[in-house]
Order: sequence, then structure tokens, then C-alpha cells
Amino acid sequence: MMPALLRQDEFTGLGSGVDERQARLELRRQISRLEAELGALFGEAFGHTEIPHDIEARSAVPRVLDLGELEEIRDSLAARIGEARVTVAERSAVETANRQLLREMLEKPEEFKWVRIFRADVGEPGCGAWHSRPRLGPIGMLMGWWRVKVSSGCPLAGRLAAVEREVPAREAGLFT
Repeated sequence: MMPALLRQDEFTGLGSGVDERQARLELRRQISRLEAELGALFGEAFGHTEIPHDIEARSAVPRVLDLGELEEIRDSLAARIGEARVTVAERSAVETANRQLLREMLEKPEEFKWVRIFRADVGEPGCGAWHSRPRLGPIGMLMGWWRVKVSSGCPLAGRLAAVEREVPAREAGLFT
């Protein structure tokens, strides 16, 4: 009597059967939306902070995932998106605080002696920096003449190439 109660095909007439095809379609749609959202968060954070974006394989061989495995993938993606949102929000807060510090430093450089803020710290591309330093070196430091100096950014490619050529020449003994 018990095996007859456990057979799924006998319950389909009662309306209690699960439409597995619809469930699969819905889970795949949710996974697709979550993957797109994770990709968008990765793109937003690119260059500012690191967000793990890879999706690991469930098996070494191709196969159709069952409903439980699809639910696990959906849930893990949702958790990773939550972590990514927190990471992006934290980085955004740090950049906002650094921009505010830069504004204050530009207004009153004497209050921020020797502070250096890099472009990456405020969310801008490149390798420049703002540096609060004394005008005219030690004399300016003693007199309280401070200014914010903006660096010129990345070294020029020509200068780097010259340095690279100079190193082998020194090793060969051409320079003394």
C-alpha cells in the first residue's frame, strides 16, 4: 500500500504535481538576471576595488542540473551580489571622504602638512597626486608657507624607455 502512495504519477490528477519545466525556466531566468547584475557591479567597481566575478563549474562533465542545484546557484549568486554591493558602497564612501579631505586640503594646506592624496583614492583614473608641502623648501616650512602641489601624473614613456636603455649600457661598462 505504501509504495502506491509514493508514486508521483498517481498524484498528477489531484493537481499536486510539480511542473519541473516551468520551475527550471524560472530558476534559469533568475540566475541569468543575477549574473547580469553581478557583471554590472563588477564593471562599476573595475579599477577601484576587486569583486570576485567568476562562476565556478558544478561538474567536470556537461549535464543537466536538477532543481536543487539550480537553487543553490541562485542562492550563491544572490549572496555574492550582496557582498559586492557592500564592497562597492564601502569604496564609494572612502572615495567621497577622500574628495572632501582634498577640498579641505586645497582650502587650507597648512593644516594638512605632508598629506598626499592619489587620484585613485578619489576615484579618478591616472597616477597623479595632490601633495601638501612647503613653498621654498625648509625656509617655507619655517615661515609656514604651505601649498598643495599637483603631480604631473604618470612618467612619460620616453623617459622610461631611456632608463631601460641606460641600465644595460651601465652593465656593459659604457658609463663609468
